[in-house]
Amino acid sequence: MTEKDYIVYNLPEDKEPSKNTEKASSSQSQANAKKPSAKVNAFTQILNGDFLTKEFFLNNLSFLFFLMFLLILLIAKGYYGKQLGKDIVKAQRDFDQSAAEYVEMKAKLETETRRIRLVEKLDSTGLKETKNATKVIRIK
Repeated sequence: MTEKDYIVYNLPEDKEPSKNTEKASSSQSQANAKKPSAKVNAFTQILNGDFLTKEFFLNNLSFLFFLMFLLILLIAKGYYGKQLGKDIVKAQRDFDQSAAEYVEMKAKLETETRRIRLVEKLDSTGLKETKNATKVIRIK
């Protein structure tokens, strides 16, 4: 290709750019400079730690501490609930064991205090069961 194949356009240039165009061009360059940083992924900001230095984080530091406090309370509540569940299961197990022991002891007591067993134990001492019905004497 030769120079003849190319068409060159010369645009007229202002000798002195106005102040408005300077401001517009500087704001456009600032906007262009900010665009790549705006496109940075939030996930990469978290991984890099860039979000810690941001003005948003610094302005809301007390709120973030409050949120962390609430999260710690939530975790503590979970552990406390687990411990209460374990304590309830243990208390129920102890209660069931005590109830079973009570029923067993009551059954033993009933078998030991039956009339026939008492009569057998008292025969060795010489006491005997009466054949007559008991009479109640009442004094007025």
